[in-house]
Amino acid sequence: MALFGVRVVELAGLAPGPFCGLVLADFGAQVVRVDRPNTSGDVSGLARGKRSLVLDLKRPQGVAVLRRLCAQVDVLLEPFRPGVMEKLQLGPQILLQENPKLIYARLSGFGQSGRFSKVAGHDINYLALSGVLSKIGRSGENPYPLNLLADFAGGGLMCALGIVMALFERTRSGKGQVIDVSMVEGTAYLSSFLWKTQKLGLWDQPRGQNLLDGGAPFYTTYRTSDGQYMAVGAVEPPFYQLLVKGLGLKSDELPSQMSTTNWPEMKKKFADVFSKKSKAEWCQIFDGTDACVTPVLTFEEALHHDHNRERGSFVTDEEQHVSPRPAPLLFSTPAVPSTKRNPFIGEHTEEILKELGFNQKEIDQLHSDRIIESNKPKANL
Repeated sequence: MALFGVRVVELAGLAPGPFCGLVLADFGAQVVRVDRPNTSGDVSGLARGKRSLVLDLKRPQGVAVLRRLCAQVDVLLEPFRPGVMEKLQLGPQILLQENPKLIYARLSGFGQSGRFSKVAGHDINYLALSGVLSKIGRSGENPYPLNLLADFAGGGLMCALGIVMALFERTRSGKGQVIDVSMVEGTAYLSSFLWKTQKLGLWDQPRGQNLLDGGAPFYTTYRTSDGQYMAVGAVEPPFYQLLVKGLGLKSDELPSQMSTTNWPEMKKKFADVFSKKSKAEWCQIFDGTDACVTPVLTFEEALHHDHNRERGSFVTDEEQHVSPRPAPLLFSTPAVPSTKRNPFIGEHTEEILKELGFNQKEIDQLHSDRIIESNKPKANL
């Protein structure tokens, strides 16, 4: 796989960090997740393909073990607020001195500097500060979030991209570097199209009344007779004509497509037509056309949709849990996600320590001092 041989240490945290580690593991990296003692582990469920080492970083012996580990790996991924790693004597000044080739990725909500850098936050807060949340929602309603954009796109995925770029740069310089991943800035960067098109008139109207935010009758969702929904994105005139035709309407009896003053009236008309047929009936009408009309699928429907099944877009693990296949698809070195269950907390503690050169006596002492924990699976008899 593309990241074969890349060794990653992921310090356990909430969703963005585990997702970044998941992406790296799916594409071949060897990821060791360092868990805290007496915890339930990755509640995000994003531990596929990783190994777990339990280590108490509040104790000097635990810090020493992690430093020994970081001296031998390519990437450290840490999800804490600024200053936490420095207090633990695990800051980049120390670790990069001991391993100049280390990629030190710092994933946080507000970044390593700035007035908000050390305050708590979640996806909705980062989304809000990026400006993107102000654009999401229906006209006349509050902005509404989904815990996805800031945490996983602006955070975890941007962090994975930064790590891969730093690894590539290291092939030329031979040196590692620090990566400052701010979920606010990552989300704002994702919205570059919104920023760059402000002067084109695409976003002049209030939220929910513009061309591409649900304001246009040809770029929104409609409820069907069975309580399901269809998504419409027929922006270009040829596609719009196919939409009108599929709805059984006549273009010469409708206002001009781009007559914004008539959009509310046209939305009501389209909504009335869509409400007369079921989702399945609308699929029969629009499937295979360029009208840009598709069903709004549930997770279960997406799993069984013909297109997704033909491409193998979802994978099933040995516990019959289904998840999306890693993307993008690399033809020569595709990701091969692990189908094994997620690791138990501390399942690989001793295995990893032995790889680092610890002998059994040292490992037993670390156990005795409660610096590490092991949780090997019990055999089913």
